[in-house]
Amino acid sequence: MPKPMPLNTRLRTAAELRFEALELRRTILRMAADKGEGYVAQGMDIADLLAVVYYRELDYDPADPAWSGRDRFVLSIGHYSIALYAVLHRIGYIPETKLDDFGLNGADLALSTFDDQPGVEITGGSLGQGLGQAVGMALGYRLDKHPGRIICTLSDGELQEGSVWEAAMAASSHRIDNLVAVIDCNGIQADGPTVLDIEPIADKWRAFGWDTREIDGNDIEAIMAAFDQLRERDGRPKAIILRTTPGKGIPTLERRDRAHFVRVDPNEWALLSEELESNNG
Repeated sequence: MPKPMPLNTRLRTAAELRFEALELRRTILRMAADKGEGYVAQGMDIADLLAVVYYRELDYDPADPAWSGRDRFVLSIGHYSIALYAVLHRIGYIPETKLDDFGLNGADLALSTFDDQPGVEITGGSLGQGLGQAVGMALGYRLDKHPGRIICTLSDGELQEGSVWEAAMAASSHRIDNLVAVIDCNGIQADGPTVLDIEPIADKWRAFGWDTREIDGNDIEAIMAAFDQLRERDGRPKAIILRTTPGKGIPTLERRDRAHFVRVDPNEWALLSEELESNNG
């Protein structure tokens, strides 16, 4: 029998989760400071989701990242690594000493995720691949009669990849109901707004047979409610469409037109940190 997850990581109230989301944003800024550039806006926009997922939803053992009884979080969008590393640090998988080397040549914490880092389930870099791998994991859990869930986060930009829709169709066809896809819809990709018209996103997931909710992805209570509504194992895969704001919590970043890969002047990091604190006091 798998060992039970220690419950000391469970947070139940929205206020507790908002605090953890703020701590993630603080950690993200620290990791990016003095680098001059990075995928900071994505980290800020997904911090609320990660707080709910890691402190309320997932079963895992903080002392054993490879515990066989764990739920799995699959980050398809590998360049959101800064946010995933921040939460893995907060739960104890990544030591403090590694944070300042994030993104440097040869560092363990690369700009895009690698699965040799404890707590990282897949290598992310080539977009559109994560959902297919998550479907495979969920099928494997079902064959093993494993009680866990797979939560896969992907982006609106990835919805332009045909492999995503092949995986979505397979999940519905195989009635994989231990899988939750969370789609971060922040409306941007490398050169500006999302290139193709991919709306209406929620209706498309419903048409593929997914039990779907569409919410404000920076609203902790809405994220909690969506997960609560999608717990039933009823033969349908689950999808949560998050409408998020790049750079959430820092108005200067929220206003930037080209927020995909931000470049920040050396004297600007301290100002961004001050904005974060003043807007989340």
